[in-house]
Amino acid sequence: MTVTQNDVIRTAMSEGRLAETVAQDLARQLMHPHLGFVLFFCSAEYDLAALGDALQNYFGGVRLVGCTSAGEITAQGYNRSCVSAIGFDHRSFSIACELIDEMERFSLVDAQQLVERLGSTCRSNCLAPLKGHSFALTLLDGLSSREEVVLAALSAAFGSIPHFGGSAGDDNHLADTHVYYQGRFHSGAAIVMLVNTWLDFEVFTTHHILPCHEKLVVTHADSQMRRVFELNAEPAAQEYARLVGVPVGELGHRLFAAHPLAVRINEQYYVRSIQKVNDDLSLTFYCAVENGIVLTSMRPGPLLPNLEALFERLEQRLGPPLLTIGCDCFLRRLEVESQGGADEVSAFLRRQRVIGFNTYGEQFNGTHINQTFTGVAIGRPGGRGA
Repeated sequence: MTVTQNDVIRTAMSEGRLAETVAQDLARQLMHPHLGFVLFFCSAEYDLAALGDALQNYFGGVRLVGCTSAGEITAQGYNRSCVSAIGFDHRSFSIACELIDEMERFSLVDAQQLVERLGSTCRSNCLAPLKGHSFALTLLDGLSSREEVVLAALSAAFGSIPHFGGSAGDDNHLADTHVYYQGRFHSGAAIVMLVNTWLDFEVFTTHHILPCHEKLVVTHADSQMRRVFELNAEPAAQEYARLVGVPVGELGHRLFAAHPLAVRINEQYYVRSIQKVNDDLSLTFYCAVENGIVLTSMRPGPLLPNLEALFERLEQRLGPPLLTIGCDCFLRRLEVESQGGADEVSAFLRRQRVIGFNTYGEQFNGTHINQTFTGVAIGRPGGRGA
């Protein structure tokens, strides 16, 4: 198969304010005779109903999925109040997708049936065997409390197929997050994509968070609501504020990013990011937190060297990436912005050809995680070094 790099994947970005302008911009940059699928990430500031209609009109029979974000990663690096998109050539990517419209009712049986349908669709295009040549991507409503249940079911159904994804955002308002499917934006829903390709790829996750010594025990929590009422038998917000050395009234996103908490499983630490302080001094988290678990106080290490090490390893295996789809926690972006390092990180993401979004949580092989950079790096046609 002879396919040039420009045909395999195209990227697009629009900073237009009107839905019609955005759809026009994206179609002009992405449309070609072999375009088979479009994935996009957009600011929640848009008139989403109008944007959904406009995209449907301009892309006709081409399938589009996407989600709202807490910041976009474009071919130019970090951006806001825009739309970032990827167009996939059907000669290199066989992509099947479905909507989970009621996450609260999604079961293992549903997951098994869904994955079977996705696999059947991908196999019908005969690009490459499913095993070893496929990855899954999920986009979840970032304010749902059902991510863990949905991910556990999907992970069991996908088996050995690597899986990553991100939770939709809404520009840090924490009010309304959406995924896009078949012309409409949906809340309380999830998108599941199965991507089959003859190109090399690697699904990855990384974080720069380092453990400290102090521990907090969750002594009263509602895991379904992701709400912690007590830490160390004290009001949760009060005890956390004591840990970081500030009054409760000063707690907010930037402090949460600078002083994360994590669960240790074997030798790995999995960050459990705080979403907000409630009036009763409880804390709402982005991930489920159970009664009795021990949370370790963490601190951010150097973010950029961690990214550089990741991409050096990826390049050793794949060669310079054709594209990386990145799910980057919005708390990481807040951190580098508060430290004045956003331009440097943005330039690095641009050089590494990262397209993606800032998330309210990430997914990696069935686990819901926070404060990570998670995604898939896709190699160039011809293999390593091509």
